[in-house]
Amino acid sequence: MPGIDECLLEAMALPGARGAALVDWSSGLALGTAGDSPVGDHETTAAETAELARAAAEYESFAPAADGSGAGDGPASAGPPVEDLIVTTRTGYHVLRFVETSFDSSVFLHLWLDRTDGNLALARLRLRALAEGLVLR
Repeated sequence: MPGIDECLLEAMALPGARGAALVDWSSGLALGTAGDSPVGDHETTAAETAELARAAAEYESFAPAADGSGAGDGPASAGPPVEDLIVTTRTGYHVLRFVETSFDSSVFLHLWLDRTDGNLALARLRLRALAEGLVLR
């Protein structure tokens, strides 16, 4: 089971990967980074992507309450309320994959892919596997 650095290095091995990070969405801090940042600063990117992740995880439109009050509720899960987010820009893709942890599950993997060379489907599948195997120490 890989730790943070190994996980990010594996993410960077994906075709078209430009940058990767493990981010705490409750604080906006990067717990680990690899490669480049879209704005040249990993901490700024972590803070900005954390805002997006927090909105998706907390707004009931994206993550209905587990008490059965939201429309289309499925079985309740102990993990993060959202599996992943994909943001498409003119030059790339940003994939945010929420990580289930033994504590409060407030972390996600952020992978930045080049739009020309990246494989979005492969990235989603690989990030899911990395998130499931990640050991946070």
